[in-house]
Amino acid sequence: MSRRRTLGTKKTIALLVGAAAVAGGGAFAMAGNSNASQTPQTLSAGNSTVCQGLATALGNNQKFIDGQRAAPDAQSAARIANREAVIAQIKVQQKASGCTVGESAQDSQAAQPTQPSQAASTPAANTGNTGNAGNGGAAASGQQVCNGSTVTLSGEGGAPAASSNQFPAGTKLKVTNLDNNKSITVQVTSVSGSCVLLNNAAFEQVREPGKFLIRRAVIEKVG
Repeated sequence: MSRRRTLGTKKTIALLVGAAAVAGGGAFAMAGNSNASQTPQTLSAGNSTVCQGLATALGNNQKFIDGQRAAPDAQSAARIANREAVIAQIKVQQKASGCTVGESAQDSQAAQPTQPSQAASTPAANTGNTGNAGNGGAAASGQQVCNGSTVTLSGEGGAPAASSNQFPAGTKLKVTNLDNNKSITVQVTSVSGSCVLLNNAAFEQVREPGKFLIRRAVIEKVG
């Protein structure tokens, strides 16, 4: 009887060890599946403000390059080379931010229409003061322009400045980020594919941390 009890005990221990091993393996497999499910997915402009801002910046620069190629002049080659370098830097930022590298969002202004409440409340006599998106260069000093436009960065370096497809070089624009009430006044120094793009230094002064797109912006021509 003693020998039988001893063998029975050993068998019981072996069974318990085996069961523990199976359970442990299952737990390991479950943990592996759980970790796999938590692997960060590549984000797109549709589900990330950061990615949307970078995609818009990339699209604006591509739009500018397309315009230069369609109507080239003596400086087009240099401008295109500069913007291609900017696009390369934006792609680096997209990769670092977990965004889809190379994703482009051209004509971002069309995706951000003027709010109906603002359009309805603007008196007809004042529409010339607030609706100069198509004729920004003719706007008087101190007038709000480019209603409904978002603002992003051009990716260019240097001192704070702006680029625009509506305002000539030398024009001074004041850009206010309504989400944090920060503003900056910059001079237009080059041409772009958007109403106003801020270069890196200017954008850094008015953006919210970690964001590459200003959704609620007020743009004023001040000089």
